[in-house]
Parts: sequence; structure tokens; C-alpha cells
Amino acid sequence: MGLTSHKVLALTVLIAVVVMGGTVWLWPRLARKTWQAVLGRIGALLATQLAVLAALGLVANSYFAFYSSWDDLLGTGDAGPVVIHNKADASGRLLVETIGHASVKGGGAMGREPSQSGEIRKVRIDGAVSRLSTEGYVYLPPQYFQPEYAQKQFPAVIVSTGFPGIAENLITRFNYPGAALKLLQEGRMQPTVMVLVRPSPALPQDTECEDIPNGPQSDTYFTKDVPSAIQASFRVSSDPQAWAFMGNSTGGYCALKLAMRHPDVFPTAVALSAYYDAADDPTTGDLFGGSRQRRDEANLVWRLKNLPQPNVSVLLAGTKRGDGDYRRETEAFVDAARSPMKVSYSMLEKGGHNFETWSALLPSSLEWLSQHLRVPNPTA
Repeated sequence: MGLTSHKVLALTVLIAVVVMGGTVWLWPRLARKTWQAVLGRIGALLATQLAVLAALGLVANSYFAFYSSWDDLLGTGDAGPVVIHNKADASGRLLVETIGHASVKGGGAMGREPSQSGEIRKVRIDGAVSRLSTEGYVYLPPQYFQPEYAQKQFPAVIVSTGFPGIAENLITRFNYPGAALKLLQEGRMQPTVMVLVRPSPALPQDTECEDIPNGPQSDTYFTKDVPSAIQASFRVSSDPQAWAFMGNSTGGYCALKLAMRHPDVFPTAVALSAYYDAADDPTTGDLFGGSRQRRDEANLVWRLKNLPQPNVSVLLAGTKRGDGDYRRETEAFVDAARSPMKVSYSMLEKGGHNFETWSALLPSSLEWLSQHLRVPNPTA
């Protein structure tokens, strides 16, 4: 049974209840002062705590979808970089492989017809340059399937989860497609192709969207491979003004960093509860090959203070209270920004580092994003 199986969750909860009940029932017998009774009490307490922690862990994983399989949790199996050779277009760019479909739900969904609610495709995106590959989803708006838009190119946004979230979170927890569809129907957002991914194409490592020396080239994957593959496979504009990067937590950090590093690729970025410096923990390993310069450049406030200001527009969305040092760090980022960089920010009064907060920020963030996407008129 898989890690996310409801049967595994139910069985684990049942075991926890039985172990707790057994401990309560046996405790009077273990109240003696013999060494056997002492060992019995220690064993009962450890078994109870382990059973309860396992149940709580699976409940949390079921809700937040931190890990999608036992291999994902344990870092085993074939979850690392995979090279899959798909057919290419005339220029040699790899095409995105569709491996499934999902229904658009909630928001303004009006049925199963793509011309009414759009379409969600589960895809695998291979990197011709980075040699990385990952699975995700592409949301195509209803206009993509309507005859009057048959010759139109659409803007595109890459949307990333936090780490170690899965791309499915962007549908089941956020419902980006449903939120975008509702805004579209209200006239608050233009039809936009969404590419929904997780922030590391080299699991189980958290690459922080870096090109790691002698390691995975995640920056290259997101700034070269993904746009190239999407442009080769869907009717999206190749003009940078039609592209943006958006994400929450780690995905938000990636959105800001990649836009600041590559304004010619992503001149627009939206960051929900982002942090402003690369993580440094067992999941990341050595991201910078021991280079202090590379380490500094991954600190976004340092970049603003020491490198030329990028010509990008970014939205910082989060909370004033309830999310650690987010407000203080965001104010430091805003204070360091200068022209030509343009910084907007949106703050809820309070809220944690969680899906409830990000879902509340999503509609206004998507509306802001849409206002900054431009698809040049090919006849102009």
C-alpha cells in the first residue's frame, strides 16, 4: 500500500488507538517496582508515542502532501534526475509529453467541455539542456479551445509549490485552474496558460533553483528547458513580456531569484510567503561548491545592495503577523529595491505559512500578474 493510501492512514490510526488502549489497560500491572515492570512501562510509553507520531505524521502528509510515496519519503528508488527522450519539433526542442488529464473543479468551472472550463493535462517536461525531467500539470484556459482564438498565442506562467510539496498541491490545495477560471469569467484576468510544477527537478534534493556545481542544473531547467518545451508544445508566446514565474514558500523564492537573475526570461514574478535567502540544510547539501560569491548572490537582499537592479516587476504577498520574520525580511527587501526594479506588496493582517493564507492571497495575486503579462500583436 502506498504512503498516501487511505488504507495505510486508517490502519495506522487504528494501531495507535489499540496501543494507547492497551497501555491504559496494562498500566496497573506495570506499576510494580521490578525491573521487568520498569522495562514494560518504558516499552509501553515508547510504543504509544511512536504509534501516535506515525498517525499524526500520516494525517499531516495526507493534508499537505509533503511526500507522495515511500521512495519519496525515504529518498530511495528512482526519484532522482531522469532523462527521457521525447519527440522534438523542427528546431530540436523537446516536446512536452502528456501522460494524463484532470478535471477543472470549483471556481467558475461549468462542465467537462474544454471550451467552457479549460483543460488540465498531466505532463512530463524533459530538459534538453539540463538533462533533468519532472512531472507536473499544464492548465489550458477555455479560450485555447475556442475557434475564434485558434490563431492566438497566450501568455504563460510557471507556478511552483514549496519544498517538498508536489505539483498536485497546486490543484488540490490551491486550485489555481479554478481560481484563474473564475477571475477570467469576471473579467479580472486574461486567458493564461499555467505550468504547475514543484521547485526541484532533482528530488529528493532541494536544489533551491540553483545550477549546482557538478550537480543538477535547476536554474537552467526552469529558465531554458521549461519555456522551450512549453513553447514547442502549446500556443504560447515566446516574447518574454508574456512570461512570468509564481510560487509559494520555496517556489516564491525561486520566482524572485530567477526573475532577478534572468529578467530577459521572466520580467514578472509573484512570491507568496517567499523567503529571501537560499535554505541550507540536509535536503540542500552544498548548493554552491564552497563558493562564497555564489552563496552571497543567492541572498536576494544582498543582490539588491551589491548588484545592478534588474528591470523586473515583482509582487510580494504574505502576512504582517503569524509567519515568523516574514514582514521584517520583506521590508528589508522592499527598502533595498530601486529603479528600474518595481516592487508591489500585499499583506494580510495575520496568517501562517500555510495553504489557507496562500489561498486567500491567490485571487488578487493572479489579477496583478495578469495585468503585467503582455502578448505582442504579431501584426503590429
